[in-house]
Amino acid sequence: MLTKLSKEEFEQVYRIMEASFPPDEHRPYEEQLELMENPNYQIYVAKEADNFLEIKCFMAVWQFDDLSFIEHFAVDSKYRNIGLGSRMLQEIKKHLTGRVCLEVELPDNDIAKRRIEFYQRNGLYYNDYPYIQPAISKGRNPIPLRIMTSGGVVSQEEYQEIRDILYREVYRVEHKPN
Repeated sequence: MLTKLSKEEFEQVYRIMEASFPPDEHRPYEEQLELMENPNYQIYVAKEADNFLEIKCFMAVWQFDDLSFIEHFAVDSKYRNIGLGSRMLQEIKKHLTGRVCLEVELPDNDIAKRRIEFYQRNGLYYNDYPYIQPAISKGRNPIPLRIMTSGGVVSQEEYQEIRDILYREVYRVEHKPN
């Protein structure tokens, strides 16, 4: 079910990404494609036995020594609400190293709340520390989000370590304390 994305399949994934995330939450096509050259970055896709050509779900992951960051995770709209996302999340967690984390929107609306509940049902914990996703690309805006983690809620110190890794390695910015 879960395989690593080939460059030839990238366009399918990018279409799902554009349909699933607002512009401030993903990079322009060329920048996203460039990440495929980064040894810490990998995109995993779900294909089912009935159609090996069609990508139904993808997960873009950054892997570091003690942390795996799921940057993007989306199911094609045709395949939502059939358990595919849960199956993929459980499968990927078996292959990732260290603590798994991801960013979620603030629980300000029903969709965001349902998304958080989905991740909680799948073993992730909501950390209510203020977090700003830096602008993902030039012309994009920073976004207030929260971090969810495997293995339980993290301490303030652990949260700061996670935030600093994401800022430095994923977003290429240094954290500036207030």
